[in-house]
Amino acid sequence: MCVSTVAAPQQARLTRLLVLVFAVTAGSSAGCLYYLQPLLQQVGSDLRISTATAALLVSGAQVGYLCGLALLVPLGDFLERRRMVPGLLIASVVALVVSAVAPNFPILLAAVFVTGITASAAQVVVPWSSSLAEPGRRGQVVGTVMSGLLLGILSSRVLSGAIAQLGGWRAVLVVAAAIQLVMSVSVYLLTPATGRAASGERYREVLVSILSLIRLHPMLRHRMVLGFLAMACFSGVWTALAFLLAGDHGSPYHYSEVVIGLFGIAGVAGALGAPVVGRLSDRGYLRPVTTLVWVVLLASWALLAWGGHSIIALIVALLVFDFGIQGIQLSNQSAIYALDPAARSRLTTAYMVMYFLGGVAGSVTAGAAYESGGWARVCEIGVGATVVGIALWAVFARHIPARATTADTPD
Repeated sequence: MCVSTVAAPQQARLTRLLVLVFAVTAGSSAGCLYYLQPLLQQVGSDLRISTATAALLVSGAQVGYLCGLALLVPLGDFLERRRMVPGLLIASVVALVVSAVAPNFPILLAAVFVTGITASAAQVVVPWSSSLAEPGRRGQVVGTVMSGLLLGILSSRVLSGAIAQLGGWRAVLVVAAAIQLVMSVSVYLLTPATGRAASGERYREVLVSILSLIRLHPMLRHRMVLGFLAMACFSGVWTALAFLLAGDHGSPYHYSEVVIGLFGIAGVAGALGAPVVGRLSDRGYLRPVTTLVWVVLLASWALLAWGGHSIIALIVALLVFDFGIQGIQLSNQSAIYALDPAARSRLTTAYMVMYFLGGVAGSVTAGAAYESGGWARVCEIGVGATVVGIALWAVFARHIPARATTADTPD
């Protein structure tokens, strides 16, 4: 496969409407990975599978997402994004419909895997918005789009719980397909044509160039490791939370699907603070901001452990926890997007593949940990991962000035 050599047109103005379209598209696409997460018990009961097997649906979507990140997202540096993204969204519609009518677990798992591949549209949109933003607004714009992405993940749980209460888990997937269809049309009609970057590289060379970027940029490698740990924590908590709230393994809670889904609101509230992290990064406070969000994440684990017995503590914990996770993600992406403006899609691939490997590790570990030791075991593992992250950041941060813009961040 040879990448086209058509030159890109003059950069379009990034309006508030475009930022909104990018944010909603990122959120609707990423949300497709998690619609079933609060419904694992219901799906397991319907298909007659165990808790640990049901948790594999989350892992299957994340593995598919990894494949999309590795094989499709790099093409965002070379192909017409205005056609590429709607194409992925239409493929998502098909996969979601197949999931909705799946008669057994193997077919559902396969369809969920394909849904994960198409959800990589979210990570084409993020560098697309970054490339259109003015340098002085880049952190803020990326922060807004990333907030949309995380809000999509978290609100998908709220939406799925409410719909499942009325029509079952299959109805959730039908509604998700309808949302993706609307966003496909919206992206095609409302976003500017980007053209194609001038390049004679073949597809295989594009993929190999990602490895070259990893070797070239120590900062990228550092942020990849930190992203892995943060996403492992995020995926672990939200996977195990469905079992905790459903009353599994002696949990004091016995909530319905709609109530379980409503807990995503706490995460939504925490994610709303993320654009502040982007603005501070634009103003040169990347290092202290990164330190702060890791400390916030560590503190959230004490609240999460308490939340195993107190519903108020659990709600507050989720708010604090998701703010910390989103802050870490945004500080990481602000740093890597400054490394090479012409390679933002490939930088995204390198970073997000590692990030979602952490997600797969977190969901698989959480399912097994909850089955063996309950919520307390999940929190213990999370504390360990966070402590490792803080220790690594302390080493990495020595090479970053106390006050520097993302463009000034040393490699």
